Parts: sequence; structure tokens; C-alpha cells
Amino acid sequence: MHIPPYHWWRTVFYLIPAITVYTIVLGAASIVSSLFDRRGHFAHRCARAWSWLILETTGVRVSVEGLDRIRPGTTYVFVSNHQSIYDTPIIFSSLPYQLRIIAKASLARFPVLGWHLRRGGHLFVDRRRPDHAGILRRWRGLVKEGLSLMIYAEGTRSPDGRVARFKGGSFLLAIEAGLPIVPVAVIGTRQVMPKGRLRTEPASVRIIVHDPIRPPRLDHPTPRDAKAFAARVHSVIADSVETLQNCRSAGP
Repeated sequence: MHIPPYHWWRTVFYLIPAITVYTIVLGAASIVSSLFDRRGHFAHRCARAWSWLILETTGVRVSVEGLDRIRPGTTYVFVSNHQSIYDTPIIFSSLPYQLRIIAKASLARFPVLGWHLRRGGHLFVDRRRPDHAGILRRWRGLVKEGLSLMIYAEGTRSPDGRVARFKGGSFLLAIEAGLPIVPVAVIGTRQVMPKGRLRTEPASVRIIVHDPIRPPRLDHPTPRDAKAFAARVHSVIADSVETLQNCRSAGP
């Protein structure tokens, strides 16, 4: 008879119940706070606390490099590769910015989590019927409020650790809004919990924050312009991820 390994038992009977409690308690706090804090600043602090608790409970250690390349108080679009569901708590706990994410519309239906995201000012996108004008209007509203965006430009988690081609939609919006893109490379989250596996393990994760990249100044940007800009950002992140992952693999 096959006996599941220790980390499976630890995930199912310890981590999942603990994370469920964190989500309910801090999600409820963020939802209540939205009645008084329309800008969602307290809700974001709840998200950072939720992220920190998850990482501490799981045993994830994070090192961050390159924060000196960006200026506090500036509105950015942070673009990251996506290897694991742990990417979000790692990024939220590591970047000292008021972040809002662009999430799939289906997440809005999740109890507590979906309510927190909607009340906290995060953006939902229906991939089958994207409202380009509405999203751009909301982006510009976030800029006025001094908030930054967090995007996984691959659209989904990588099954093998490689950085897939970036989708151009978000980059077209960034060009139209004139927002600088900050490439963020996340290395090591697949060791915590890769896509398709119900088991987490303690690990060391590394985040590299690269220099901001200004979008091209175009009066009427096209999807081709967006794809070219996306490819430029993809090259920065993919080179960093592949180089550092190969170093990890070759290590002792």
C-alpha cells in the first residue's frame, strides 16, 4: 500500500486548515474595512499579513534584490513570471507598494477571497469578453490614487518553470496609460508548490526587481506595438529566471 509522503500530510492536515483560517479572518477584516476605507489601503495591509502568515507557516524564506531600482510613491505596473500559487503571497509580502491585481472574472465568485478582491479595488477581466475601455478607465483611476498594478503576463502558471510568451493585452493598456513596467523575476516557487501538485515544501525563493521600462510614446498603439513591448519585458524576465534556475540546478 502506497503511503503519502510527509509533506502531503502536512499540507492537507496542517497548511490547508491554517491558510483557510487566515483567509477567513483577514478576508473578513478587509471586507469590513472597505465600508470605511474606500481606497483599500487597510485591505492591502490585510493581504500582506495574510501573505506573511502563509509563508511563515509553510517555511518559505524570501530574498529580494533590486528594490533600490524603483522609487517609493511612483505608480508602476509590476509584471512577473508565474510558477506557483505561492507567487502572489511572495510578491505581496515583498514589494512595499499598494498593489492591485488583474484577476480572472471567475475569482469574483469565490467566497471571502472574491469579496476581498472586489471590495479592495482589484480588477476583474472576463477573458472571453474583455472590456478594454472599462479596464483602461480603471487603470487611470488607480494612477490617480497612487496605486500600482501586479500582472502575470503569461496568463496562467507555468507547468515546467519556463517563462511562456507574454500576452499583449496588458501591455497595450500600459502603453495607452503611459505607465512604466517593472519586470519581476521569481525563482524557486516551483520547489514550494508546482502547478498540479497538492503538496507544499519549505524552500528558499528569490525575487529580482529589474529596472523600470518606459512604454513607447505612441498616439495610437496597435496590438503589434503591444506584442513588441511584451517581448522586450519577457526577454528581461526569462533571461533572469533561466540563468538563476540553472544556477540552482547546478548547485551542490
